[in-house]
Amino acid sequence: MNRTLYTALFYLGLPLVAIRLWLRSRKAPAYAKRIGERFSYAMPSLQPGGIWVHAVSVGESIAAAPMIRALLQRYPQLPITVTCMTPTGSERIQALFANEPRIQHCYLPYDLPCAAARFLDRVQPKLAVIMETELWPNHIHQCAKRGIPVALANGRLSERSARGYGRFSKLTAPMLAEMSFFAVQTEAEAQRFRDLGARPETVEVTGSIKFDLTIDPQLLQRANELRGQWQALERPVWIAASTHEGEDEVVLDAHRRLLANYPNALLILVPRHPERFNTVFELCQREGFATVRRSTGVSVEADTSVLLGDTMGELLFLYALADSAFVGGSLVPSGGHNLLEPAALAKPVLSGPHLFNFLDIAAQLREAGALAEVDDAEGLAVEVQRLFELPRDAQRMAEAGLAVMRRNQGALQRLLDGLGRLIK
Repeated sequence: MNRTLYTALFYLGLPLVAIRLWLRSRKAPAYAKRIGERFSYAMPSLQPGGIWVHAVSVGESIAAAPMIRALLQRYPQLPITVTCMTPTGSERIQALFANEPRIQHCYLPYDLPCAAARFLDRVQPKLAVIMETELWPNHIHQCAKRGIPVALANGRLSERSARGYGRFSKLTAPMLAEMSFFAVQTEAEAQRFRDLGARPETVEVTGSIKFDLTIDPQLLQRANELRGQWQALERPVWIAASTHEGEDEVVLDAHRRLLANYPNALLILVPRHPERFNTVFELCQREGFATVRRSTGVSVEADTSVLLGDTMGELLFLYALADSAFVGGSLVPSGGHNLLEPAALAKPVLSGPHLFNFLDIAAQLREAGALAEVDDAEGLAVEVQRLFELPRDAQRMAEAGLAVMRRNQGALQRLLDGLGRLIK
């Protein structure tokens, strides 16, 4: 399939796109808003020039934040336009950069030539930076036509995704050849991009910028103070974060098993998607757990069994409140989420077996003894209890995780150097 056929199919598929937006808006009403932006109409006022950064959703927006802050510092005269595709990503971007007047934000229009052209005529970036692997043929081609260099930041490409791209080589090979810089996480991924058509001189292994996470020292102090207010300094507290549909039941089952031996244990449960907050709250109540919603500001009491993390932008703080951390998206085949956030806070890290989005990071943490993997509720309860009962083991895991973080830092600097060459 070449780009002309791809574009024709995209136009034909627009009714399905409209239906998908409508279905999603039933769960998350924000999907029914700002539709014009998705076709580059009714866009907010944007200052042209500068740098355009695309982060598809919440995870990519959080990963992009240190890079965007560094770009603001390095190029004080340039505006930075940050785009995404989801309402939660949009909320996150606006919260992360609320006090930064040079950050402008809108949705990325769909990958139609006319919409991409209108968007670029409006934004006129000197450089386009795409986070991870959100590659759109028409956007990239329109950039190439205008001489705008396109970089992939923190690039990753699993074997499975590479096979998918490979099936449409007439579309993907020219697209990759039009790009100027691939800053990828591992050598295996670098080779996959080269095999698919990226020019070898544009591909560089820079490592994962997720290792360059810096923690505000006051975060742990604030968390400790809040636990003190809850009179929970001695309570066993664990967190299950970024959980997906199908995982909450397993986590609550594990918590029930834990309560049999530790009746005062507290679980902080944080669903990945905001549209599931109410459903998960109802599930906790139905299962008979005394549950407090973080968004209400109600204090955790001695008889509170579950704290539902139903706020945005607080995940690191919620991790800081816990003694050990289970990272979701891994008991169901979603590929896992960022294991390095709890590791950076010196928490022992637990996950399920499905970690295909983080294979290299998971392997490094596993080899260092910083990650314990579980398959079910029983395994999860056993691991959490072990970490409660053996603080030395927990400490060893925490230290091993921090050592992995320190050993891998520097990716952000290498990425910025590469982007700097393109801006010049």
